[in-house]
Amino acid sequence: MPASPSPSRKPAVTALVLNWNGARVVGDCVRSLQAQDYPALEVLVVDNASTDGSAEMIEREFPRVRIHRNAANLGFGGGNNSGINRIETPYILMCNNDIDLRPDCVRRLVECLEANPQAGAAAPMIVLAASGLVDAAGIVVCPDGLALGGGRAQPPDVMRQGGEVFYVSDCCCLYRRAMLQDLRLPDGEIYDEDFFAYADETDMGWRAQRRGWKSLYVPEALVYHHHAASSGSVSPFLARLVERNRIWVAVKNFPTWLLLAGAVWSAYRYFWQVWGALAGKGRAGAMASERSKGEMARLLWQAWREAWAGLGKMLRKRAWILRSAPMGPRRFREIFRRFGIGARDIALRD
Repeated sequence: MPASPSPSRKPAVTALVLNWNGARVVGDCVRSLQAQDYPALEVLVVDNASTDGSAEMIEREFPRVRIHRNAANLGFGGGNNSGINRIETPYILMCNNDIDLRPDCVRRLVECLEANPQAGAAAPMIVLAASGLVDAAGIVVCPDGLALGGGRAQPPDVMRQGGEVFYVSDCCCLYRRAMLQDLRLPDGEIYDEDFFAYADETDMGWRAQRRGWKSLYVPEALVYHHHAASSGSVSPFLARLVERNRIWVAVKNFPTWLLLAGAVWSAYRYFWQVWGALAGKGRAGAMASERSKGEMARLLWQAWREAWAGLGKMLRKRAWILRSAPMGPRRFREIFRRFGIGARDIALRD
């Protein structure tokens, strides 16, 4: 059911918290949402068939929170789609289950979108709780489909300037529901459920760019992230899906000339990731300290094999995306100039 109109006449917001086995963290997330100074806010927890009692804990400890239980783990995209389809408020706040929001976060994000009707998404400053460094200030993109949190591993003071970004990180962001409706694929999906997890928002970001939606960064809106509480920060699962899904992002959204250029760009990135693995730099270095080089090579091969297996389905989606909202070379070059990141930089970031 849609939220009741707020006495303050502020536009209603639904916070969608996707949960999977988040008993250690989801309670703190919900408490931070209930502590917001924005009155027209309701909370919907979508549980992806958790087995750790977290869904029962939400029902027991937070009686005012709506909860929807999926019968199976539908992944990030499927879980969020099932929640979005149950929301009718004009704004939707996407929340990982392992975040804490400052009390004025939702209000600042809503104020930004209310003042900028051409914008469909607003990004807070997301800070890693463990290190105090930035996790994401929006996202930046690469010519091979890869993306990274803007300002990743930088001190927060470096990222105090707001403005337009390529897109938002779905760790936490505010969406205009009208934009999400506009981004639906022909089968009704908003998030591409074939991705299961990771790069979902990068894929949506390219669709938003094609359709003329802007995304804005609001540094005054602050979120703390207990990074990768569900999957592990450099897990093989994460590494495999990130590489597979960035290929699918490119196949779905990039013209042929950019796919060819992106292949060359990827080779250069691989060079720096190999160097990072040997030198102990970046995420490749972190993974190399825990796993053999052979295991890392097998993960890369598995990612490419899975990407190839899903190529036919991605090409069918590509045909619709490119036809529904054409975008020329000049616009692509402008996006990479304004919101891009270099191969060496992304390979060696922590």
